[in-house]
Amino acid sequence: MKALQITGWKQAPELREVAEPEPGPGQVVVRIGGAGACHSDLHLLHDFDEGMMPFPLPFTLGHENAGWVHAVGAGVGGLEVGTPVAVYGAWGCGMCRRCRAGMENYCENAASLGAMGGGLGTNGGMAEYLLVPSPRLLVPLDGLTPVEAAPLTDAGLTPYHAIARSRHLLVPGSTAVVIGAGGGLGHLAVQILAATTAAQVLAVDTSHDGLALAGRVGASHGVISGPDAAAEVSEFTGGRGAEVVLDFVGVDATLALAAASAQTLGHVTLVGIGGGSHNFNFFSQAYEVSFATTYWGSITELMEVLALARDGHIGAEVQQVALDDAADAYERLAAGQIHGRAVMVP
Repeated sequence: MKALQITGWKQAPELREVAEPEPGPGQVVVRIGGAGACHSDLHLLHDFDEGMMPFPLPFTLGHENAGWVHAVGAGVGGLEVGTPVAVYGAWGCGMCRRCRAGMENYCENAASLGAMGGGLGTNGGMAEYLLVPSPRLLVPLDGLTPVEAAPLTDAGLTPYHAIARSRHLLVPGSTAVVIGAGGGLGHLAVQILAATTAAQVLAVDTSHDGLALAGRVGASHGVISGPDAAAEVSEFTGGRGAEVVLDFVGVDATLALAAASAQTLGHVTLVGIGGGSHNFNFFSQAYEVSFATTYWGSITELMEVLALARDGHIGAEVQQVALDDAADAYERLAAGQIHGRAVMVP
């Protein structure tokens, strides 16, 4: 079968012929119907030197996956071939307390596993088939198509979890600022905020196209990122600042904007892994502003995200690409030419 693989650090991915996976005991093979191209993959491709990550090469890209059960290994019951499923992307040990609570994204034994999930150190879904180590990582689609569901497994789940930790602040009259609102995660964050909270949503992006997308999916107001953005956020909120700021970019400039935009007792959540930092001191933000990072969400939260999509409340803006064109999609993503999500369909 064909698979888009990382074969060397800081090299372009290669479309290669590899063996079709066969399930061992307790394993499941999923026939891929959609695999999202995530900005995190660009960090894998561009930012790491040999030895920086404990991932053996080569491996197949793609950690946002959905499709149909193709084959099951010995001991797997209650899962019929042909069942449409989404693949939960954070693969933990499955045995620790956090994994047993459905929070494999925060597995207590993650450091010893050697991989973070399919497409993150072991073979992912930018291929025709994906080997999944356990049926516990599969969620039935119940009406969604794999193309609709695939980007929701990360681009939907990650902002959902980030919003959930601050939902008690997002009361009527509150404001949530979404930085990077036209991107894959950002445009879904806008929809999730609109569907699950009473907050006004203020979108920030570097492009008017990104702001237009955010406006179509629920943002109340848009601000072009730049030196005047903090003043515009202040004006929009009547000088109070925002209760919640979600940064889906994570460079120095966006973190500075996030800190300047949050009101006293507000939350700033950093989701983007742009490599930036914030110079934290007593006067670098309003009083009692809380800073946090997040990583994915729980498998039960993924079920909630898929339910929101089934009910028509959220949906990814999708650009479909063929597997033969997936490498080009990553180049366009790096160039800022994709708003929403590129989804590979074999």
